[in-house]
Amino acid sequence: MDRVRVASVQYFLRPVEDYSEFETQVRGHVRTAADYGCRLIVFPEYFTLQLLSLGDVDRPMDQQVRWLASNWSPRVLETMRGMARESGLYISAGSTPVMDVDDADRVYNDAWFIAPDGNYGRQGKLHMTRFEKQHWRVSPRQRLRVFDTELGKLAIAICYDVEFPEIARAAAHQGALILLVSSYTDHRQSFMRVRYCAHARAIENQMYVVHSATVGSLPNVPGVSLAYGQAALLCPSDYAFGRDGILAEGNPSLETMVVGELNLRTLRSNRARGSVLPLRDSKRTSEILATTDMMSLPPATP
Repeated sequence: MDRVRVASVQYFLRPVEDYSEFETQVRGHVRTAADYGCRLIVFPEYFTLQLLSLGDVDRPMDQQVRWLASNWSPRVLETMRGMARESGLYISAGSTPVMDVDDADRVYNDAWFIAPDGNYGRQGKLHMTRFEKQHWRVSPRQRLRVFDTELGKLAIAICYDVEFPEIARAAAHQGALILLVSSYTDHRQSFMRVRYCAHARAIENQMYVVHSATVGSLPNVPGVSLAYGQAALLCPSDYAFGRDGILAEGNPSLETMVVGELNLRTLRSNRARGSVLPLRDSKRTSEILATTDMMSLPPATP
């Protein structure tokens, strides 16, 4: 496949009265993406935190996350699988807390990647932020996956994971052409860390990056009172691509969806004949790092 139309959701967190309100909001985005002829839709990290507004917001934050994981995450998965079958889209279902099957107290932050027939795989978050570790007690997963689809090979980096260049580089060396980045950030500084790193990964690895983010707020839910984000489709910075390496982006902090077309033929050509070839030339980096040494210099003479 040479061209893939994708949708990146700038998902608005708002309190809901019941599960059907959450489902209606999600379904609206999926139907809109289908109406625009997309093949893939990407939701942001922790977009299911919206369901915390249905529970006891006064309980400790780590228990709220476990309540969400045990009571709602299985239902969310089945909802998203049903929407994939109905729409014929690939759905990157953001991420949600998921309970460990063997440990009733251990929870992960997992992204489901769902095919149009409802089959799915998962990519867990590999690096926890301080907040996730200290307040929610979320545990990291240990494995990076590359999904081989009719759209091409792609990988998922959940929020903080995109700040570690080795992850995207490993996926690119396995043939990934697209990196899906789902994030939840509460203020501009934290959002920009993710955005700058996502764009760097596009340049370093000559790949497309689809960045989906949360906006809005859940005022009564501790730890989810603010969200700042901006969805974007990012690309290498070279002649064949969009100005500034940005194919499309939303307006920050508004509820919207960014739609654009990824030209995979152009990307493959860029990897072979671009102005610079950072993915190919990265093989030399390993050789250089293997010869790294320390050089001591005398102190400056007064």
